[in-house]
Amino acid sequence: MTEQRPPKRTEKLQLMLDLDELQAIDDWRFENRMPSRAAAIRELLRRGLIAPGFNDPDSDAASGEFRVVDGDSD
Repeated sequence: MTEQRPPKRTEKLQLMLDLDELQAIDDWRFENRMPSRAAAIRELLRRGLIAPGFNDPDSDAASGEFRVVDGDSD
């Protein structure tokens, strides 16, 4: 019996975050004992893609209007 391996990741995604957004992801990562920041982001994306009950995003909004966390810490 051969072991099935997931397909090799060959695509790179660059994502710009501010410090509050990065802190929110890192906090979630450590609270959930994820092995890496990349693994945490993949898991959060997976959960978001399957989560029911969200409104459709505003397709007219600019890229910078989409945030990981609401508000600012000032």
